[in-house]
Amino acid sequence: MNPVEVYKFGGASVKDAAAIRNVGDILRNPSPRPLAVVISAMGKTTNALEEIIRAHYHQPELLPELVGKLKSYHEEVATSLLADQADALMTDLHDLWVELNWILEEDPHPTYNYHYDQIIVFGELASTKIVSAYLTNQGIAHQWLDARNFIKTDAEYREARILWDLTQAAVDHEVRKALDQHGMIITQGFIGSTVYNESTTLGREGSDYTAAILAYTLDAESVTIWKDVPGIMTGDPKRFEFAQRMDDISYQEAIEMTYYGAKVIHPKTIKPLQNKGIPLFVRPFDHPDQYGTKIGAGTITDLPPIIVVEPNQVLFRISTKDFSFVAEENLKEIFTRIADLRIKVNSMRNTAISFMVCITNDPAKVSQLVTALQDKYDIILHEHIELITVRHADEQTLSMLKAGKEILFEEIYGKTHQFIIKNA
Repeated sequence: MNPVEVYKFGGASVKDAAAIRNVGDILRNPSPRPLAVVISAMGKTTNALEEIIRAHYHQPELLPELVGKLKSYHEEVATSLLADQADALMTDLHDLWVELNWILEEDPHPTYNYHYDQIIVFGELASTKIVSAYLTNQGIAHQWLDARNFIKTDAEYREARILWDLTQAAVDHEVRKALDQHGMIITQGFIGSTVYNESTTLGREGSDYTAAILAYTLDAESVTIWKDVPGIMTGDPKRFEFAQRMDDISYQEAIEMTYYGAKVIHPKTIKPLQNKGIPLFVRPFDHPDQYGTKIGAGTITDLPPIIVVEPNQVLFRISTKDFSFVAEENLKEIFTRIADLRIKVNSMRNTAISFMVCITNDPAKVSQLVTALQDKYDIILHEHIELITVRHADEQTLSMLKAGKEILFEEIYGKTHQFIIKNA
């Protein structure tokens, strides 16, 4: 078999019938074969399913309307794509909605994260059914595969860890066979399953990671992530009009960017690719002839300032109740609580009698962390803040970002500057 390539299409690239037709155009010959194609849920479907999950726990009377909207959205896209040839696809979608309703007819599971993963997977399953049916209609040979059959994970629901040996064996058995027979597979990003075949997910926006897992286990030649941006930018172009595309960056730079919160790729994506020297391309799906950005081995020098903004942050100021130092035993206790809640620390600072930690403002996790610490510590929360990181910083960029802002604190390491800004 020739070297495999892996493509990943995100939600924006399959959000409606026109977008899916564009995916079909990209996948026609002379697209590479063999080709593994990973597809996310359509548009804002994951958000819609999260609303359904919340309603199942707290407002079950809303479920018929919410599920009805979800069904209508997918079925309208299916009909637009296939018209009077959509019967088989409608049957497949109907089977998915029946399975979803079976879950919703029961009481919600007492463990929220487990329940979340059993429901959220329907977004990816539905989108790939629709894309697969359209490709078949267009005569584009492929096989649809359920990623839960070969992405094997532990039972850490919503943040599942890959069981690499089991995944490798399953990919060798199922995915390679399908690629040999059909030249291309269509499968889901973001989702997997335990050894007991219970659905799991790899973390929000985890479809990029799925593509990397497949690339690693298939010894792929490259991965291409198709996005609604020209490539990897030096900042959010919606916020910074001077943001520019970078032709090439190193694995290390990409890891640093994702660590600091850049949303262009999932944080776990790079490591499996780096381990085998597999390059990653980020390319625009609306201009598929354009180069985009390549992430690969080597060191790229003279990069411009790269700005990563993490909005919707909360800053914890944790102090001992008796004004004693926050010492190593305190930090151990605090970080144990943070680790138990699977909270990612975005920035932190230690002072004599307090410890400050900046995290994403997830209300449930913030509340749980407060509850876990408040008996022993005094806690002050600063909300409505942004965390800004500038790599390869220069004075002009830093001055522009800080102008007129209240800076709560700043950290500097080499040419990487990180500061927390209080929003009005």
